[in-house]
This record gives sequence, structure tokens and C-alpha cells, in this order.
Amino acid sequence: MADVDYLLGRPKVARLGTGLRVPKNRGLGLDVAGVVEAVGENATRFRPGDEVIGDLTEYGFGAFAEYACASEEAFAPKPSGLTFEAAAAVPQAGVMALQGLRGKRPIRPGQQVLINGAGGNIGPFAVQIAKSFGAEVTGVDSTEKLDLLRSVGADHVIDYTEVDYTATGRRYDRILDVAAYRPIHESRRALNPKGVYVSVPGSITGVFRGGIVAPLISTVDGRKMDMLVWKPFNRPDVAYLTELLEAGTVFPVIDRTYPLSEVPEALAYQNEGRARGKIVIAVADDL
Repeated sequence: MADVDYLLGRPKVARLGTGLRVPKNRGLGLDVAGVVEAVGENATRFRPGDEVIGDLTEYGFGAFAEYACASEEAFAPKPSGLTFEAAAAVPQAGVMALQGLRGKRPIRPGQQVLINGAGGNIGPFAVQIAKSFGAEVTGVDSTEKLDLLRSVGADHVIDYTEVDYTATGRRYDRILDVAAYRPIHESRRALNPKGVYVSVPGSITGVFRGGIVAPLISTVDGRKMDMLVWKPFNRPDVAYLTELLEAGTVFPVIDRTYPLSEVPEALAYQNEGRARGKIVIAVADDL
């Protein structure tokens, strides 16, 4: 979804980092997977022929292309056992899910974790990662995505079109709010004492709630309300995620794959908000 947000200039507050009047980066595409074609004279981590994944967020974007060029810090070895298409679905969403679930209050086995917006880009990774920590996981999304949530291991599912998870009386030790559409105080009432709420905002309102209102509310009692401060392609997180992927504990969920020539159609579909998991652009058939 980040590619669509950048294309459409939302949330507007994000323009502080991506260009106020015109985009700082003229290309699109953040996640990448492929084979190293060439390396610079000072590169030491990779050599031609290596299979890699990467996140170009901090390196000018441009993954929607036959070739991508960036610092070697943008790349990591491709997890073994994954196709290139599957690997390309991992870098941004997988890392964001992991970072949203880890923190100063680690998830302990048996704790209750809720993922709101669990059927999109980040959510399926988050459900599986939370399960790997030993949590009992509840996934929240629309009716047509509930089967997907069950398939990736959710113990419970909630259809948000029929049930308000904050009004059921059930309390959670951690809430990862990928949708982030409701007022903070409503989500707060669904937390256990010393529970943790982390939002992944997609609007100015969401940034205000998560970045300003949430920390203020956190001063009231032991419940911690916060917004994800994303560290793109953080190397320790990538290494940890790679272990989960190679063990088969976590797997990418792909809704559709489009050829490079159909990037506009892929972005239009993504913008509809109906994607179940990730959308992947396939550059070549022989990778």
C-alpha cells in the first residue's frame, strides 16, 4: 500500500519527508528480489550471481524496473526455499509486522494479541509472527478476508462490519492496529493493564492520534499507547525474519501477481483495499 500512498501523496504529513511540492523520488516500488548483476568496487557483502531481497525505501525507490541500483545496505540474502515472487513480498511488510510486535514489553507465550486490519499487506505476517511468539491471536478484518486469517493461524477472527472489537469486553495484551481508523480511547479500553497498543497510521488523523494523543494517554496508567516508528530493513530484524521464513514458521501471502507492464492495474487494485495479502510485480519469468 505504501506505493499507492506515495503515488497519491498521502498521508499529507508524509510529504515532509518525501517532498512538499514534488516527489523527492520519481520512481515507485520499494520491495525487490532478484539476482545481483554487478557490484561496485567497494562492495563486500555480495557478488554477481547472489540471490537477494531488498528494501529501496531509503535509496530512491525504483523497484518497478528490470534493474535496481542501491547501496549494499539495502539488500540481504534471499531466504532459501522462497521463490523470487514470494521473497519480493517480504521486505517492507514483514519487517513492519515484526517491529510492530516487538518492543520493551515482549510478547510472552499465552498472551492475547489482536491484529486489526489483519488481512492486508502487513497483517498476515503479523498474525504468523505473533503465533511464533506463542500468543493466542485474534485477527480483525472484513467478511471476505476471515478465511485468510484462519489459514495463517489466527485463533479467533472478528468481522469488523458486524462486531466492534473494542466493545466486546475482551481485553488484549497487545494490539497491532494496521487499520488505525478509530479513536485511540476506544482501542485503549480493549487493552489489559500494562497492555501495549501500536498503530500503523495511514492518514494525518492517524499520525496525530498515534504520535501525539497516544503517548499522552500512556501517562495515565500502565497501558502503553504508541505509533510504530519504522526502521526500514533493519538488519537484525531482517535476519530474525529470515530465520522464521526458512523454518516455514512464516510464509508470504500473495493475492495477485502482475507483470511489469501492468503496474498501473496493480496499483489500482491495491488502492481498492480488497487485496488479501501482498500484490507482487513479476519482472521476468526466468528468475
